[in-house]
Amino acid sequence: MRSIKTYRMAAGDEALGFSIRDHSRATRTERPHRHDFFQMRLDVAGQADHHIGTRRRLLAAGSLSFVSPYRIHRGGRGSASEFYVVNFHHRFLRPVHCIDASCVDGLPVGSAPELAPFAFQEFVDFRLDGDDMRIARDACVAMLAQYRNPRLLSADLIRANLLLVIGTVCQRYERELTRLIESTAARGNGRDALARVTRYISEHLTEDISLSDVAAAAKLSPNYVTQLMKKQTGKTFVDFLTALRLQRAQELLATTTLRITEISAAVGYADDAYFARRFRQFLHVSPGDYRRGATAAAKS
Repeated sequence: MRSIKTYRMAAGDEALGFSIRDHSRATRTERPHRHDFFQMRLDVAGQADHHIGTRRRLLAAGSLSFVSPYRIHRGGRGSASEFYVVNFHHRFLRPVHCIDASCVDGLPVGSAPELAPFAFQEFVDFRLDGDDMRIARDACVAMLAQYRNPRLLSADLIRANLLLVIGTVCQRYERELTRLIESTAARGNGRDALARVTRYISEHLTEDISLSDVAAAAKLSPNYVTQLMKKQTGKTFVDFLTALRLQRAQELLATTTLRITEISAAVGYADDAYFARRFRQFLHVSPGDYRRGATAAAKS
């Protein structure tokens, strides 16, 4: 079984904690992968599919995507795609306020609001147009120029432009992000309970998992688990369970030669046809087509 590849920055970029590429130089990594840094992508032309976890988005001009460290995702690029990909460690963005990349599930967005788009990527469809789009595009052009030809204070100018892009997004979506930040703060220790629930489900995906089983393992009541799911994820228990099953199915389809029947069983579906229907319902593609696309991308 091939494991999901985790990318790190090149040695020179790692020292700085930052890199930027445009579509002409961006590495083709269209198979599922992750990395140990934050990544932001701004599309300026064309269309492309982008998957983060079990969510699929169509990126077009003005789309932004924000991927936290170690989040499994799969990017795409159409023949006419034009975009910028910005990679950075939080120590570059905020040298005196670094975030542990291994703990991004609990991003302290109240004290680090610049990370809000990363924390809530799956809840908000970030898009810019008009003056906001011009600001973001010009900032990316400026960052790329300073990155390629570093001069005195280049790192500071890059940092300022990166914050300008993120700040523009945060102010455009201020209402939505403020609501999500306040909701997260109000939930408090619910994250710990959700972590226990998620861990149990992940460790028992091959089994017929019930709400009562999960609640007992997490030392919670079934009613609390139901409310926790809704408040923390916006999903019902069944939808949350399905999302975890299908995320694992995506990994197995992309990285193993297991038959679809075997993958169906490995993620807890005894009925292959039902597995295929749920996969298509959530991801808008059949398991076979998903595997063929991932295989083609890996060979390109």
